[in-house]
Amino acid sequence: MPDITSLFVTRLYRARLNDLARKKVDYEELRDSCDAIADDDAAGQAWCEEQGYPGYTSYASLDDLPWRFPIFGDLEKALDKHVAAFCDDLGFDLQGKKLKCNALWINILPEGGTHASHIHPHSVISGTTYVAMPEGTSALKLEDPRLPMMMMAPVTRKDAPEALQRFVYVKPQVGDVLLWESWLRHEVPMNMSEDDRISVSFNYGWA
Repeated sequence: MPDITSLFVTRLYRARLNDLARKKVDYEELRDSCDAIADDDAAGQAWCEEQGYPGYTSYASLDDLPWRFPIFGDLEKALDKHVAAFCDDLGFDLQGKKLKCNALWINILPEGGTHASHIHPHSVISGTTYVAMPEGTSALKLEDPRLPMMMMAPVTRKDAPEALQRFVYVKPQVGDVLLWESWLRHEVPMNMSEDDRISVSFNYGWA
């Protein structure tokens, strides 16, 4: 029998955020906070309109949510623990340091909204926790990072294992946190639900 092993594995971390939280995050309160912030953030709304961004994001307007709103401070503290666990799984040698959150922002995607394929430069770990995932809303689409180098590789059979697929769709639930290395290309396909898809995304860098 041949000896076939997996090399250069891409890891995806998935957990319930509150499993490691010292102070549990109330996701109903978090949703209300996201909606209230979006309503009040005139600069963010203007940026979204100028950029043609569907819905709302605080990415370009508010960079201090954990300082402004206690619930986001609690969220960041819980995320710190999950990121530390993921770094341990990845075998990172952080040389006695810790990764620190360098950006945390709200995403509200309405019906018909999408977020095109992208990566998160200047970060080590990126991720999202999910605040509202209505029935029929879009999953997270992850792309095999080797795709640009595959040249003449045939397509993968639909019944092939998930680990061999070129694209993987992950459907998180409210309260989940997903983490991946920041170079992993991903996108949010069109929201087919009439209700908003709400999430909080973040980046962690090596200080």
